[in-house]
Amino acid sequence: MDRMSTEDRPPAPRSLAEALRGRDDVSLGRLLRSRPDLITPVPTDLTQLATRAGTRASVVRALERLDRFALQTAEALAVAADPATYDELLGLMAGDDADPAVVAALPHALDTLREQALVWGDDDRLRLVRTARELLAPSPQHPSPTGLGPTVQEATAGMSPGRIQEIVVAAGLPSTHDSVSAVTALTGLFTHRRRMAALLAGAPADSLEVLERLVWGPPYGQVTPDPAPRLRWLLDRGLLLPTAPGTVVLPREVALHLRRGLAHRTPEPVPPVVEAAAVHRPQVVDSTAAGQAYTALATVEELLKDWDEGGPAVLRAGGLSVRDLKRTAVALDTSEPVAAFWVELAYAAGLIASDGEADERYAATPEYDEWRELPAAERWSRLATAWLAATRTAGLVGGRDAKDRTLSALGQGLDRSAAPEVRHRVLGLLAGLPEGAAPDAGSVLARLRWERPLRGDRREDDLRGRLAEWTLSEAELLGVTGRGALSAHGRALLGAPAAPSGPGEEPSGPGDKLPVHHHRPAPPRARLSPAEQAVASAAAVRLLTPLLPEPLDHVLLQADLTAVAPGPLEKHLADMLGVLADVESKGGATVYRFTPGSVRRALDAGQAASDLHAFLAAHSRTPVPQPLAYLIDDVARRHGQLRVGAASAYVRCDDDAVLSEILADKRAAALGLRRLAPTVLAAQADPAGLLEGLRAMGFAPAAESAEGDVLITRALAHRTPPRTAPEPVPDGPPVPDDTLLAAALRAIRAGDLASTTPRKPGTAPSADGELPRTGSAETLATMQAAVLTGEALWIGYVNAEGTASQRVIAPIRVEGGFVTAYDHTADEVRTYPLHRITGVAELADDVG
Repeated sequence: MDRMSTEDRPPAPRSLAEALRGRDDVSLGRLLRSRPDLITPVPTDLTQLATRAGTRASVVRALERLDRFALQTAEALAVAADPATYDELLGLMAGDDADPAVVAALPHALDTLREQALVWGDDDRLRLVRTARELLAPSPQHPSPTGLGPTVQEATAGMSPGRIQEIVVAAGLPSTHDSVSAVTALTGLFTHRRRMAALLAGAPADSLEVLERLVWGPPYGQVTPDPAPRLRWLLDRGLLLPTAPGTVVLPREVALHLRRGLAHRTPEPVPPVVEAAAVHRPQVVDSTAAGQAYTALATVEELLKDWDEGGPAVLRAGGLSVRDLKRTAVALDTSEPVAAFWVELAYAAGLIASDGEADERYAATPEYDEWRELPAAERWSRLATAWLAATRTAGLVGGRDAKDRTLSALGQGLDRSAAPEVRHRVLGLLAGLPEGAAPDAGSVLARLRWERPLRGDRREDDLRGRLAEWTLSEAELLGVTGRGALSAHGRALLGAPAAPSGPGEEPSGPGDKLPVHHHRPAPPRARLSPAEQAVASAAAVRLLTPLLPEPLDHVLLQADLTAVAPGPLEKHLADMLGVLADVESKGGATVYRFTPGSVRRALDAGQAASDLHAFLAAHSRTPVPQPLAYLIDDVARRHGQLRVGAASAYVRCDDDAVLSEILADKRAAALGLRRLAPTVLAAQADPAGLLEGLRAMGFAPAAESAEGDVLITRALAHRTPPRTAPEPVPDGPPVPDDTLLAAALRAIRAGDLASTTPRKPGTAPSADGELPRTGSAETLATMQAAVLTGEALWIGYVNAEGTASQRVIAPIRVEGGFVTAYDHTADEVRTYPLHRITGVAELADDVG
């Protein structure tokens, strides 16, 4: 990129506000998109925008979003002169050897800093905004990432004039009449390559070793009151300068000479390449991911089925207990961290929530029933979309918060606002790999750290790195990736462009590493709008649908009271079979076992024996085995023979011999039974306990209502009230859309016009105020005159809420206590009450 010649440049800006005033709307729009905190609320003019862009909180946020090379450029400007020239900055970044990669990358990095309003000024007067310089410049309390120390001028600020003259003379320079010229001469020596080389050529070898230890930082060292000769030689010549008793520092100019001009030991102008650890056939990747997607759906359904009638209790502080998470992991046949991921995913998708009852428990939401009715690919899309946008981070479960409390699944403290951006960025890097290529995880983390480098103490808590690792594993669990590579439906879900062509080699094993092609498509946008996400999700559904197995409408009944489902079953078949039988094993095929308890469960749900026989005959590809038919008939014959109701509870039976058998059984003692009539027993136990006790004794009682009807126990009985999915925690102010951005730019430009338009002499605002002040008679007369002449005026205006503003208007009509005018500030015709206008001023004659 060629730098603009001096003749082509507009006049140099004198402040950041002037630099912003010289930008067009496209450039200002890019600034406001990249730093949305600057328009929350919308600034009144460009001066206020510049002031806000220089506040500490906003600058820190902007610095944290720079890539490593742009941040290194800002750090170099912080140790350069203020202002600095482009050539001086280039010398700090590329060094004496003028690294070609740095030379090529620096213009873009500098343009990024300018666009972010962190740097302003032309190439011959580059200025880092003051707050950024304060944050990045070296100081004893906050060392610079460059490892440089203070300048000679800064380090000698408190030194006696006599000592400064001694140093100047020892360095081979003539003495001066004052300290300022002496420091200038010493600085000139240290920054002169040839003269500095000659000075160091006469240094003892052990003195040079001291300099080598300090040159890349930290630049501070400790000395005794009587320094060794090697240190004394350096101190006498100012190559080390005292900063405090017992502490010396290597001046910045000396370090830069020893570094051959480099501000950083290792400039990183080019992002690390994401490498492919293995390459698979795209068909294998897609089919593997589709299998994982189906498993994800089955796992979530199993979780919700386990919580159908009321799940675990909600802890007082919120969330699941450690014991309940362990039970959930056992039920899902997985580890606790993975179980936490499925629980949090279902919660993020709005499928589970707390029921809000006095004895609060987790349960499925009504949304879950609607979700189950959707086709499989659409159900997966709902889960994957919720995962992409969620700020709740399951990987934190089991860790500790700032108050050393354990973080629990579904509890507080799991939101991390950076999670969605990291997920999109990691998957975007995968989208840049050749089709079917699985990334090397280390190279992905290295790339992310280049894009968002860690600063200061945060190196000990690499949250983005952990989020990236969790993203890679969660994407595989969810079926967004297969064998580590991004699937076709995962790519569509991101709204990513088509994958680049593969490298042409044969599929490699896990140990092979292939470099990524440099001609990669642009990564997908970090966030899609709701409309764009809907289109992307529909595309993902279309790609995934043919890869998912078709649900079966049959099972294979076995003579050992089992049924084998050779694949996924249709919903109504799976639901009914889940009631009639118990799942014995899972895998490629699911094995169900029929037991007296499972058959009784189906009868309790309102099924008759004939219904069960007909169901099995209709859905079995093999004849119904005789043992199974006998089991159904035997349980059905005894089912409901006993009736349990509320007295506290009672048992009634038409066969008094059965009741006598119960009374004689020692196991019935705990139920507190006594005979009220030949066919009725009263119990001290409640109806539920009585039912369980009789079933434990081998009977098959049925519950009945107060009217004597058999109560039918149906599945899916417990649901929460309607609940909305948890809202993601925003990572700062939202990026403005086009409509908001256009309106904000119009308001800022209009406010700036009102605040900067020249006025006629003698009509400036009052000394304290920001609005003109004139009497009502003068205001009215000036307005009427402007209507006749067509001139524009500058007014102060206070609206009904008491908010004051200044505007440039061209009056059209004045009548009835109102002025109708074209408002240049709002770019439209408006009517203002005259009593709300604080004053009016004429604009200068040369203002059009």
